[in-house]
Amino acid sequence: MDFLKIFLRALAFLPAALHGTEALIGDGGGEHKKKAALEIVGAALNITDAVAAKQIVDADRFTAGLSAIVDGVVECLNASVWAKG
Repeated sequence: MDFLKIFLRALAFLPAALHGTEALIGDGGGEHKKKAALEIVGAALNITDAVAAKQIVDADRFTAGLSAIVDGVVECLNASVWAKG
């Protein structure tokens, strides 16, 4: 699987992962929820395998970027009708 496929899978999986961690953890623990969501997405994407196959050459930067995307998705979801439900 090439990097673009990994990246697009991460983007597609984020809303469901965030919703799942919200349901699991509840309203408290913003950073705890973010860490849980990153772990879920990381496991789903097999980041370790992608690093081993040299599809991701800097796992720390990839995770930091994914963390920034999580923040953005949370902002979008919180600004939407989804947050009202």
